[in-house]
Amino acid sequence: MVNCISILGSTGSIGRQSLDVVRMYPQIRVGALTAGTNIQRLAEQCREFRPELAVAGTREGAQALKDLISDLPTKIMWGEEGLLAAATWDSADCVITAVVGMLGLKPTLAAIRAGKRIGLANKETLVCAGELVMAEAKRCKAEIVPVDSEHSAIFQCLMGVRDRAEVRRLILTCSGGPFFGMDREQLRRVTKDDALRHPNWKMGPKITVDCATLMNKGLEVIEAMRLYDLPLEKVDVLIHRQSIVHSMVELTDGAVMAQMGTPDMRLPIQLAMTYPQRLPSPAPRLDLCACGGLTFCQPDTEQFPCLALARQCAGKGGNACAAMNGANEEAVAMFLRDEIGFYDIYNLVKLAVDQVPFLENPTLEQILETDRLARACVKANSSGGDAL
Repeated sequence: MVNCISILGSTGSIGRQSLDVVRMYPQIRVGALTAGTNIQRLAEQCREFRPELAVAGTREGAQALKDLISDLPTKIMWGEEGLLAAATWDSADCVITAVVGMLGLKPTLAAIRAGKRIGLANKETLVCAGELVMAEAKRCKAEIVPVDSEHSAIFQCLMGVRDRAEVRRLILTCSGGPFFGMDREQLRRVTKDDALRHPNWKMGPKITVDCATLMNKGLEVIEAMRLYDLPLEKVDVLIHRQSIVHSMVELTDGAVMAQMGTPDMRLPIQLAMTYPQRLPSPAPRLDLCACGGLTFCQPDTEQFPCLALARQCAGKGGNACAAMNGANEEAVAMFLRDEIGFYDIYNLVKLAVDQVPFLENPTLEQILETDRLARACVKANSSGGDAL
């Protein structure tokens, strides 16, 4: 079990659930908390958990936080400098990377170089710069424990595998999101509010929309390739509506190992903090007699083309995944502002992937520039239409 954690993105869904685990195990201290704009919630967390460092997204937010907790000894910082400080905070031996998007890349690298355990919830880090991040983790002998439920499931299944060469394939499960079974005409009419009604999980708005488009599963395919050093053809996806089987590993002899549990993110979050120990969790227990039948089917990449696009970018390599990710972040933000339609997300991401210059072996600086160019491409080509 870790002794002290730093949570990057403490006011979001993963961050709040991480603090639920700390409430159950108060011997885990909180060294640092960071947030973007939800200063009121960050102030409440500071009062409850008394971190040594608190970081706001902006200078104005930092001043507001200072006013709210002026009686506490907590050090206050802001922006990227603050994020990097939280990621490398001396007293923290584990960093939960729960910030959304490319914002998590530099702090994750900094935490790796500082020798921290990484509770990885920021999948974009590995999607955009997986080769660089995993090479740095190997060089620094850093421990990465995934927090995503699917990757935590794979992590747990692989504990029982003697030799990685015995793995035939990884099978990532996918709920199918709120629009499972809809045809293209129905999908053209869906709204932001429709997309945010995930049937099984309570998550932040960006990842919930990614689940609706199946882009989230595409990002997870790429993340699995990086985490477990496997080729694209060894990572598959199955729709599993019940979200009870969180993922599976098929072995060369035909045996399939699965990790099951209630759809509650506190289970994988806690494991990232307590590994290799197993301790009681605040999440409810799985009742096998009450969960009903478990079903599996192939994803529909005709109606939901983002998954197929992600696999194409994974196969291409280079900076293609970074272009796709940056464009997707920008397009999803527009969708959440009601500026574009559902299928525009795919259209704009595909356009950016095609237009951003391809680099086979990008540096970190080139990956960041790819992200910028992809976002600019989405902004320049968004028109509010919804054709595909």
